[in-house]
Amino acid sequence: MPNLAVVNMEGKEVSKIDLADSVFGIEPNAAVMHQMVVNYLANQRQGTQSALTRAEVSGGGKKPWRQKVTGRARQGSTRAPQWTHGGVVFAPKPRSYSFSVNKKVKRLAMKSALSTKAASQEIVILDEIKLDNYKTKVIADMLKAIDVTKKALIVLPEVDGKVIKSANNIKGVKTAQVNELNVYDILNADKLVIVKDAVSKIEEVYA
Repeated sequence: MPNLAVVNMEGKEVSKIDLADSVFGIEPNAAVMHQMVVNYLANQRQGTQSALTRAEVSGGGKKPWRQKVTGRARQGSTRAPQWTHGGVVFAPKPRSYSFSVNKKVKRLAMKSALSTKAASQEIVILDEIKLDNYKTKVIADMLKAIDVTKKALIVLPEVDGKVIKSANNIKGVKTAQVNELNVYDILNADKLVIVKDAVSKIEEVYA
């Protein structure tokens, strides 16, 4: 059972916490994590690319020259793909790239990602995050105090507008609530900063 220190915003240890083995201590499954990352990236694609086929390009209704005798290759339209300003062969059209993943696979991938971070000692447990107003400097100082200097994902137990907006101004820092967590963001972060109250919610959902 992973045992981690709980620190405050100044980086000082205030207590200890035991993380559930069923969520933070399983043998990571690389295949399902890869599947969930591919799924996340596919779902982010807009799929709005489009080009015109020969049927959709305007003009080209008249045969450019007679079929025989001219000595030139036969042509039926100036909008065929081999012509300048012609249509595109197998032109891309708007489509959805999203696909669904089995619930059990999602759960296993999430637990694998959390266990990977725990095994790599890339999880920091915060006692709480308190902000009196919107202040990016407070969040920046907090991250510096807990030795988070690269990409970080701050996991909150619930929506906190002050924390979210204050952290948004810091490059490489993202925030998420427990119900918004995804495998891609967890693996993409160099450090996973979890508020103590969010730990119990994560374990409740995924245990």
